[in-house]
Amino acid sequence: MLHPADQMAFDRAMVTQPVWNRFNTASDAVNLPQNVLLHAGPAFGSPEKITTPILNSACVAAVYEGLARDFDQAEAMILKGEILLQPAQDHDVVTPLAAVVSASMPLHTVYDAWRGQNRVFAPINGGARPSLRLGMRSEAVLDHIRWLNTRVMDVLHSGLAEGMALVPLAVVGLAGGDDCHGRTPVAGRALVDELIDRTPNGITDDKVLDFMRASPSLFLNLWMAATKIMMKLAEGVEGSSFVTAAGGNGRDVGIQVSGLPGQWFTVPATPPRGNFDVDVPASRALGAIGDSAVVEAFGLGAMAIDHSPEQKKGLGAYLPDNASARTSGLSVGAHPYFQDMDIKLGSTARGAVDQGAGPVISLGIIDNEGTAGRLGGGIYDMPVDPFSAAIKALTT
Repeated sequence: MLHPADQMAFDRAMVTQPVWNRFNTASDAVNLPQNVLLHAGPAFGSPEKITTPILNSACVAAVYEGLARDFDQAEAMILKGEILLQPAQDHDVVTPLAAVVSASMPLHTVYDAWRGQNRVFAPINGGARPSLRLGMRSEAVLDHIRWLNTRVMDVLHSGLAEGMALVPLAVVGLAGGDDCHGRTPVAGRALVDELIDRTPNGITDDKVLDFMRASPSLFLNLWMAATKIMMKLAEGVEGSSFVTAAGGNGRDVGIQVSGLPGQWFTVPATPPRGNFDVDVPASRALGAIGDSAVVEAFGLGAMAIDHSPEQKKGLGAYLPDNASARTSGLSVGAHPYFQDMDIKLGSTARGAVDQGAGPVISLGIIDNEGTAGRLGGGIYDMPVDPFSAAIKALTT
């Protein structure tokens, strides 16, 4: 039987309507100081522990922000603590893989239409081009970020109108074979079609339109923010083990729970298991990374892989034997929009302890040396340890 505190937190999460309605810079959105950069997962603790891909992205972001004249100067400033890195989710921001957020970057603003001022933020997805989330240090990544945060942002903003509800787009995606994490092309097409329809006189910037149509993951960052705001609204229920944060930084993976907001429970990050698309040794795989783990902790992604035949075809061989049992054992209940799809959402640390493991998470695998970018995709089998630690902390 579900613990009453977990039920209360779940109910709070489900009574939400995430809507994307504008862009805000990180400085405006969360009062981010110019010398602070936000990364996925828990904190590193000290600059020398920063994983190479996130360090690379931080260097690019520092030059983008005007904090350093070049990447080498940026690295020296980061390692000396003149530029600080902090967990994005501690600032109500979610960011994918090795991407970092800086003060002047425009962020999707997602708010709860039913409770007004609650907001979560996410950067624009970089698509298949050289992007910040892949953890490479190059002028091509810097140029793409500049284009993404100006021309692409302008086109996206012009089609927003009064705002866009995100759960209905996720439902369209799931019905069409998406899992809302590793696979999002159906929801992505629905998003682009909606933006075209809402843009006065249509989208006339052909380069941006081509980019949007060729970027099936354009929806993902928005859905991460939508998922996170539902989790955020479940925070602060005394005694609740409902999971309200999940993510990795390549070195450590962690969670937070409703009853202990802001407190990370972590375990060393091992790499996801999967096939490489490039010819490099298996030792090049970075440990689990990215705030997109919030999607699985919420019950979608690999936790809903049976709804995505293509995703299961590619990653099914790497699923643990008890993946199906874990889906039902960890998940809590239905969201009104998903009831017809036989999908249960949410997860609890109590459920993970009962199952002896955490959620099954689909993740991109990136190069730990920071040169090859994305190596492939795989499955990260989250151990029970951080969930057990959360339960211990809740009961002491």
